[in-house]
Amino acid sequence: MTPAQLSLIALLIAIVLSCTTRINVGLVAIVSSWLVGVYYAGVSVTDVAAGFPIQLFLTLAGVTLLFSLAEVNGTIDLVTRRILRLAKGSTRLVPILFFLIAMTVSTMGPGAVASVALVVPVAMALGCRAGVPPFLTALMVANGANAGNLSPFSSVGIIANTKMAAVGLGGHEWKVWAANFLAHVVVGIAAWVFFGGLRLEASVREEGERPPRLNRRQLTTIAVVILWVAGVVLFQLNLGFAAFTAAVVLIVGRLADETAAVRKMPWNAILMVSGVSLLVAVLEKTGGMELFTGLLARLAAPGTVNGVMAFLTGLISTYSSTSGVVLPTFLPTVPGIIARVGGGDPLALALSINVGSSLVDVSPLSTLGALCVAALPNADDAPLLFRKMLIWGFSMTIVGAVLAQLFAGALAGL
Repeated sequence: MTPAQLSLIALLIAIVLSCTTRINVGLVAIVSSWLVGVYYAGVSVTDVAAGFPIQLFLTLAGVTLLFSLAEVNGTIDLVTRRILRLAKGSTRLVPILFFLIAMTVSTMGPGAVASVALVVPVAMALGCRAGVPPFLTALMVANGANAGNLSPFSSVGIIANTKMAAVGLGGHEWKVWAANFLAHVVVGIAAWVFFGGLRLEASVREEGERPPRLNRRQLTTIAVVILWVAGVVLFQLNLGFAAFTAAVVLIVGRLADETAAVRKMPWNAILMVSGVSLLVAVLEKTGGMELFTGLLARLAAPGTVNGVMAFLTGLISTYSSTSGVVLPTFLPTVPGIIARVGGGDPLALALSINVGSSLVDVSPLSTLGALCVAALPNADDAPLLFRKMLIWGFSMTIVGAVLAQLFAGALAGL
């Protein structure tokens, strides 16, 4: 067996483990990188370690630390609760408001998981009072959060953009966000139309306690985050180092508990992304990436590659981690797949992978769907909501493939 074949087998084992177990496959990938790279392929330890995605690690750590600080001092929670109080007037607009709130919070940086965790408990309670079906509430919150999940400021968006830049597809950060946003808007509108949005009553009165006023720490936190975003957007500051700087300002100013914030950081996800990225780097060194892209290319033709890859990555993402496994594994294959199938647009293919793997994340097998099921006011309704969201999640593999096949090329060409 050649080093290329063995490294590819190691990657496939990691993908299977991510789909069938709760093991953090980042750990498995790090060990596999060392054993295969050093002891079978003859690559030096230094060269194997050089494949560790240090820039990606620093960016993820900085951004997640900043928003963990904003979460532990209550800033994100209070802002979300204040926005949710806008849910008055037309009941038919309440689910749409759920979508927009989750999307806005996610786009600003916390990402989909944090956004759903913050929004869905209040949304479920408010939705039940307003007569919104729990299934519709869950779909609108989860799809809204996912709609903003690939922004340049969120951890998943950082992963996607970093991996795309590594294969020559950098500079499309907002197009990446827009493709994912539009896909989720389409399925969100469909959910609203088909699952009760049009049948809701005309009005609902505002209920619930008025959230407390933002204090000095929270107002300062908002100002620091706004300055961080402005620095990145207007002055092209490095995303990760600027986030660390903003976080240090909050810590030095005693505006948030540093220890609690570090504990809340998604270390499991960061380790998973870093480990899988390291193993993919070993694949590139041993020639395993060529074998992998060759296998994928056999599944598609130039005219169907976008839809096929969206379906394939969506299917894997249903059971596996989108950010930790699917994006780090498949985005580096884009140039090779395009070359092997004999044509296609690399950017359109990358957008297809992003969208296809993201649309399925409302499944209850994912964290987003599980949070929605757990937030039900009546636990007896959980089995029914679980089944409905599971069917919806699997159906998104086909929907994502169709959307990618029809629109990815046009969007990439804008």
